Amino acid sequence: MAEPAPLQVKPAAFILTGSFPVISRDPLYLTELIRRGLKPLVITSAAYRERATAQMAVKGSRMASICDIAFVAGDVTVEGAFIAGAIATVTSWLADYSIVGAYAVGDVLAEPTGLLCDGLGLPGPGVLASRACRSKYLQRWYLPELSPRSAVIPAARRTRALEDPDFDAGLLAAIAKIGFPAVVKPASRHSSWGVLTVRDLAELRRALADYRPHEIVLVEQRVEGQEYSVESLSQNGEIVFASATRKETTQYQGRTFVELSHTVPEPRQAVCDLLLEANALLLRRLRFADGIAHSEWRVTPEGKAVLMEIAGRTPGDGLMTLYHLATGTPLEVEILNVALGQEASYPAPSRYARQVYLEHEPGMLDDVTVNWPDVQPQWIGEGGVWPEVKPGAADDDPALRAVFVLKDRGSELTELTNSDDRAVTFFIDAPSADQLDDLEARVRSAITIKTRS
Repeated sequence: MAEPAPLQVKPAAFILTGSFPVISRDPLYLTELIRRGLKPLVITSAAYRERATAQMAVKGSRMASICDIAFVAGDVTVEGAFIAGAIATVTSWLADYSIVGAYAVGDVLAEPTGLLCDGLGLPGPGVLASRACRSKYLQRWYLPELSPRSAVIPAARRTRALEDPDFDAGLLAAIAKIGFPAVVKPASRHSSWGVLTVRDLAELRRALADYRPHEIVLVEQRVEGQEYSVESLSQNGEIVFASATRKETTQYQGRTFVELSHTVPEPRQAVCDLLLEANALLLRRLRFADGIAHSEWRVTPEGKAVLMEIAGRTPGDGLMTLYHLATGTPLEVEILNVALGQEASYPAPSRYARQVYLEHEPGMLDDVTVNWPDVQPQWIGEGGVWPEVKPGAADDDPALRAVFVLKDRGSELTELTNSDDRAVTFFIDAPSADQLDDLEARVRSAITIKTRS
């Protein structure tokens, strides 16, 4: 009698999702998954097929460690556009892999990732949190006491409003309660794309006409006050770590809200306490279970924390690097611990760290020079892999850690209207907030961005 064939053991695999440039910005996830003996799988937008294929083809690179990648078609301005593609992909992967965890590194696939975790019985934010974190109007619905005054304009209603010179009565009354100046923002985009200030009804009508016909748009009270974010790591519905980050944007220079700097942590304890309390209420209301959340806030002159939005994924830009510089410990390791159901913890910052995006003159990028000992600009290019920025000791002198150029030579640099327009960034850290401010001023004067018309 023939011996029965041995059972085939499927290799354990972990899914990372998001735009490929965000994944390549932080390759530590891949390094850590390989160290744990897990097969890295990636789901990203079909728009990144060429870029991802080229990076994965570089032998010995960290992107080459990706075992399988799926490119799903969809439009980020359409709600739920990537869900079906993500579910179809994972359904096919289940034949070859044992999926032990999944995590959204970027906005685009955060909602599908939450649904995948829920369906597979894996740790994740939860269905409500995954859905609401990708929908600004749902955030207003669930958190009215933390939100600015706002009006939701579904696509069909916006079309009728544009055709009617007087708008409809209900919408006109809602906008009157909000007042001007107001902020117009699409419900499902990211990276400040499409977020504008409007000063009157005529300007509002012109702005509404610029969005795609199917888009849901919010009109909101423009909240005055310093902008912040809160990064919080939750496990089993309990907050394991939370910290407030101070932000600067282009809000006072024009109509847009492009982020220009992040400082970890916010130095004023009273502001931190206010933000962490509001953030804890937000997470409870959304029943946020497992993972990291990145919420954005303004603190008014009267001392009220007002919610701008929340994302159920890794914080963007270089915030993961900033936490590494501020604590000496990579946050990615603990994020994966949460996603794998393993106990997580994270230390409080022992230094102050800052990322700065420099503004530039529009034109063709010729060169970037840095007049600083032992520091040269590193040319990353659009969507390139970011080198690791290593932290120093807690008692180190103030230090410039890295200067990155995020565009290629010859690229056209334009006015800053969204995050993708930024070209040069640097990372610094120091033992105190005052020393950090002084260092930033000196580094700014040491960097020259050369453009030509």
